[in-house]
Amino acid sequence: MNFEFFVVKRLIGAKGHKSSISAPIIKIAITAIAIGVIMMLVSFATGLGLQEKIRDKIAAFNGHINISSYDNNSSQVSLAPISRNQDFYPEFKSVDGIEHVQAVATKAGIIRTETDFEGVLVKGLGEDYKWENFEEFITVGEIPEFTGKLNDEVMISAYLSNRLGLEVGDKVPTYFLREESDRPLLRAFVITGIYNSGFQEFDELYMLADIRHIQRINRWEEDEVGSFEVFISDFGKLDQKGQEVYENTGSFLDAQTINQKYYSIFEWLELFDFNIALIIGIMILVAGINMITALLVLILERTQMIGILKALGSGDWSIRKIFLYNAGYLILLGLFWGNLIGIGLLLIQKYLKLFPLNPDTYYVTEVPVYINWDYILAVNLGTLLLCMLMLLIPSVIISKISPAKSIKFE
Repeated sequence: MNFEFFVVKRLIGAKGHKSSISAPIIKIAITAIAIGVIMMLVSFATGLGLQEKIRDKIAAFNGHINISSYDNNSSQVSLAPISRNQDFYPEFKSVDGIEHVQAVATKAGIIRTETDFEGVLVKGLGEDYKWENFEEFITVGEIPEFTGKLNDEVMISAYLSNRLGLEVGDKVPTYFLREESDRPLLRAFVITGIYNSGFQEFDELYMLADIRHIQRINRWEEDEVGSFEVFISDFGKLDQKGQEVYENTGSFLDAQTINQKYYSIFEWLELFDFNIALIIGIMILVAGINMITALLVLILERTQMIGILKALGSGDWSIRKIFLYNAGYLILLGLFWGNLIGIGLLLIQKYLKLFPLNPDTYYVTEVPVYINWDYILAVNLGTLLLCMLMLLIPSVIISKISPAKSIKFE
């Protein structure tokens, strides 16, 4: 083994490969591996980042699982009230992995100003609302106070603020229709905060208010709400937990996951998994082909040395390992530069946010980055292993080299 490593060092050379033929090919192979690693890391980080960011935004507005009455017929407006006195509220003890349960209600309304009007969905929140999921969206002002005495504080989106020319501190005249009367009911709310989630579908719709306003407008009892939003700890088990929640809520209530409610969005997100797999396959194939080329050139250049080693009694596998060690060194060199540049670019985007996105198309304002050592390690080990396996085939050519002919080779 010491002799083999001595030969590897001899092959690599103190100052690198000096051959006019192999040097540029080896540089191309190292560059191909580095570029491949960069592309794979960026694909993983941005693809998973986009999935996670959009998923978290949808959950912030809807929870992971929504429990409502069948009478709502999938309507966004709370039509039939539900009693707050449920076995699963405020803690869902019958199902493991439930982090939080909150009661909400929604009511359609129209904001009317002196110059314009806009339809909104007023979402009523209570003391149990999990603001931690929403705080990152708040751009101006502060969270409304829904825990004490009933007040008129609300939060609107930056989209509605820009369209209607409203700011923090302004009054928001909002009209609601009532079934028993032809005349709309007016409520004058006061803006205490403005949020911007970047999710146009929600920003143009939701205004956040105290749930007690919805109860009074609908003439519900104090213990009646529109629906329950359930948050789980592991999104990967969403379908499983959704089924368990459905089975533990009684026959008069429906439980729907955000996967089911926003099927088209999550179906679109699943395409990113295919894109990531496709990019990984292409990059590993390109890197492998370049390494095969580099290995064949090295074998061709060292044909005389191979003949001498065979004449001295070295076996084919022993000589093949010498070249595989050398190829492994080149792969590691490419992995080093690929990781250095790739992770550097991801960190720059994560903290400086240099590359924006159109929120109308991607639901986010900048390219999201998700950095996790699991996929970084998988990319590196996978690239090294697959490239080495691909190099086993061309290294077989060493066994075909005749010592007598190769020593005369020029």
